[in-house]
Amino acid sequence: MNISKTRYLQIFLSVTIVLALVRCVCPQIAGHSKDLAVADSLSTATDSLTPDDSVYHGNGVAAMLGESHDVSTADARPMAVESRFFKDDGTLTKNRIFSVPGFSKTFPDQNDVQLAAATKWGVRAVANREDAEKRKSELVYIGSNPFYHIDKLNNSIPYLVPRAAVLLQDIGRNFFDSLQCKGVPLHKIIVTSVLRTKEDVTKLSRHNGNATQNSCHLHGTTVDVCYNRYKTVEAPGENRRQVRNDTLKWILSEVLRDLREADRCYVKYEVKQGCFHITVK
Repeated sequence: MNISKTRYLQIFLSVTIVLALVRCVCPQIAGHSKDLAVADSLSTATDSLTPDDSVYHGNGVAAMLGESHDVSTADARPMAVESRFFKDDGTLTKNRIFSVPGFSKTFPDQNDVQLAAATKWGVRAVANREDAEKRKSELVYIGSNPFYHIDKLNNSIPYLVPRAAVLLQDIGRNFFDSLQCKGVPLHKIIVTSVLRTKEDVTKLSRHNGNATQNSCHLHGTTVDVCYNRYKTVEAPGENRRQVRNDTLKWILSEVLRDLREADRCYVKYEVKQGCFHITVK
């Protein structure tokens, strides 16, 4: 019995000595499992970072370890990104106004092209105002908002399918962005025609040669935005500097060209009506 205990003691001492030697040679093996897991995750995370992300390595590692880590301002600051709105000294940047090569050439989409999109994305043609009241589950109301103004509507009602309502919102928002980039005082676009009923089209065709019984306006996908009038955005009592309508028209044409090239809409330049005829895609 005493021999057995002695043997066990010898084995225990031998194992202890071996472990002590291993720890002296490779101390990281004896680290806490949690620390090893963190180290492994840090290695994976930093290996996946691109060279552009290297400025964040110091703070990122410290955050993962739950420690504070001071880095120099140069190391902590990301690479400078050129702003479209401000110069390096903080003053406003004024971008040039380019307009488009030609309004009729840039916006040539005739009624047949726009009608195909209107019937695809729009509602069944609305017969009259009573029918329109029953179709409100398919349409959304558009009132004047911070990005556009709805003119007094005599031959249409302010309803669009949701897809077209989003497009109109984006036109107004992008117009604001362009005005800001070019250093031009803010103006709202003015919407002059929205959803027309069959009765509206019949009445309108009596004195408007462009009105057609197959109007895209029947489907709630189409709006007319005038290019010769705009609503100035100013605080009560404020007198903003005057901006020529032609200048605003050039900027609006850039916005519509970009959305058209992004496959968001069809646009027809209406000469007699003084508007851009726009149908969502």
